[in-house]
Amino acid sequence: MDPAQLWQRYQDWLYYHEGLGLYLDISRMTFTDADVEALAPKFDRAFAQMKALEGGAIANPDEHRMVGHYWLRAPELAPTLELKADVVNTIALVETFVRDVHTGKIHPPLAPKFTDILSIGIGGSSLGPQFVAEALSPLHPPMQIHFIDNSDPIGIDRVLTQLQDRLSTTLVLTISKSGGTPEPRNGMLEVQKRFRDRGLNFAQQAVAVTGEGSQLDRVAKSEGWLATFPMHDWVGGRTSEFSAVGLLPAALQGIAIRDMLEGAKIMDEATRVTALRQNPAALLALSWYVSGDGKGLKDMVVLPYKDSLQLFSRYLQQLVMESLGKEKDLDGKVVNQGIAVYGNKGSTDQHAYVQQLREGLPNFFATLIEVLQDREGPSMEIDPDATSGDYLSGFLLGTREALYEKGRDTITVTLPTANAKMVGALIALYERAVGLYASLINVNAYHQPGVEAGKKAAAATLALQQKLLQQLRQANGSISLTDLAEKAGAGDRIETVYKIVRHLSANGRIQIEGPLGQPDQLKVSRL
Repeated sequence: MDPAQLWQRYQDWLYYHEGLGLYLDISRMTFTDADVEALAPKFDRAFAQMKALEGGAIANPDEHRMVGHYWLRAPELAPTLELKADVVNTIALVETFVRDVHTGKIHPPLAPKFTDILSIGIGGSSLGPQFVAEALSPLHPPMQIHFIDNSDPIGIDRVLTQLQDRLSTTLVLTISKSGGTPEPRNGMLEVQKRFRDRGLNFAQQAVAVTGEGSQLDRVAKSEGWLATFPMHDWVGGRTSEFSAVGLLPAALQGIAIRDMLEGAKIMDEATRVTALRQNPAALLALSWYVSGDGKGLKDMVVLPYKDSLQLFSRYLQQLVMESLGKEKDLDGKVVNQGIAVYGNKGSTDQHAYVQQLREGLPNFFATLIEVLQDREGPSMEIDPDATSGDYLSGFLLGTREALYEKGRDTITVTLPTANAKMVGALIALYERAVGLYASLINVNAYHQPGVEAGKKAAAATLALQQKLLQQLRQANGSISLTDLAEKAGAGDRIETVYKIVRHLSANGRIQIEGPLGQPDQLKVSRL
């Protein structure tokens, strides 16, 4: 394509939102006018389904649930007065609680104010809050935030060690819809033990964000925790950043949550437009569909050229992959859909995997996130007429050109600045793009049967471990690995038994005799 044609294509496929100052450039994606025309009926259906979803239709048929995350920033659209009141009241509760914490009206038993936040969650209950904290937390926040988002004992110890001298002034948020999800439950129990060891009253420093009537809700209320905030079954974890899940930790850090909500609401309005060229989320969905032939054949590489947005690719991994990665479509047909997402940040990745992106397998499309404002205030010149921000911009534009020279697809999203309003808009843009793309490929974007299958398999493994330990308590001396498996009723799971006893031995809970690399010759006994 000659320069004049390329310039014309750029103008044809450059979207600009005047109110937000946001640009979306899909001109370097490989699609034709014929592709757009062929997809028109699918987009008509997608727009109609999205309208029905926002109107309160059962958009998650497998779980027979409404999907209402768009109401979180526009409660007037909620289909009932009760749902509207839930959204409005939750925001008010968050703001009142945060004001009381910041002023010291709500304070820890041994100090006038809380200094830190410890957020315990997993998946959507942690990825969104972590992304927003990294992107928007002020330089000198009223409270510092820390996260426990895994069941890794060393990771938990590291966080609690960082908080050791300030544990008495730390506000603990436990975020779990059911209260029974192992990772947040384990983290909460570990933190409670640390509080007891330090002679502190956990309940007087604890807050729950959970489903009404859940196991966690009952515990929090029976023990007299400081507060509970709701999680609704019509909001999925990966789209919960604008619920109490994300608003509470953000507000406690001094982040302007009303600005986030406003940015999301403005983007929602822009992405309801049914003219494809005027709808940025539809343009993203179009690009993803054509690039991957409607089958997710190309990965999504996300490169934000701003340090504060470095966790965006990690946040998108769940939003995109959990929503779109499905074995069956809505008609029950096996389709094995999905789009793999990975990335880090620019220009760091120009010294890492951009080498392969340009010269290796063309099995991806890249999304470059550009932020026009370098910093607040002027920048020094590193070289004549060049600041460090100019270099960063040059790296982005250079990467875009280098990839285009090799026929690699790129999308560029440009924000005027990375403030709360724009981060809210960015999240909303991708939430809608995922929803529209799901309609194009006819999958349920709002359930996660694969995740549930993993949870069930993990629970079965833990149940087997209990049986193994019970058999070892009853054994007189050592027992062969094979016999142990048979006695526990797991003769057909000998590999899993081997891995369980290996882990128990490494943590000093049982003893293994024999060559570790030859499982058939091992004997196991209690210490």
